[in-house]
Amino acid sequence: MKILSMVVAVLLAGSVSACVTINIYFPAAAAEKAADKIIDEVWQLQKPGDAPAPTKPNEQK
Repeated sequence: MKILSMVVAVLLAGSVSACVTINIYFPAAAAEKAADKIIDEVWQLQKPGDAPAPTKPNEQK
């Protein structure tokens, strides 16, 4: 009986700990600023007058 109560206690503790959720909230302004910075960096890689490099069509064998 003592072993059964220990097993039940361990299972109960495991079930309760499995229900824990951690939420992390990021400030919207900081996330938007970071996204704008990344977009600006990507646009700077391609100069306004440059056209994208042509791609080759898929070759079938």
